[in-house]
Amino acid sequence: MVSGAFYQWQGDDLLLYLKVQPRSSADRFGEILGERLKIGITAAPVDGEANARLCHFLARSFRVPRGAVQVLQGETSRLKTVRIETPKRIPQSLPIPHSLSA
Repeated sequence: MVSGAFYQWQGDDLLLYLKVQPRSSADRFGEILGERLKIGITAAPVDGEANARLCHFLARSFRVPRGAVQVLQGETSRLKTVRIETPKRIPQSLPIPHSLSA
């Protein structure tokens, strides 16, 4: 198991520890805040819209199907733990080792 401040590899799956900012001007990765990665999401935190948008953004960013992204903790909180099953790529803006065989 390999981990950093805001992520942890569990086999081929990647766990991300996030602080989500809904109603952001754009969907984007932000700075690292302690042991969390800040992510801005354009959707409002109403009726699960922000979680759905977050999962869509992460699926697109890591090139996985939408079903490969799960919110494990923090469904109604800004602090979330998300699992990405077997990411196909790591966005260059994230300081995560690019070796997917970790």
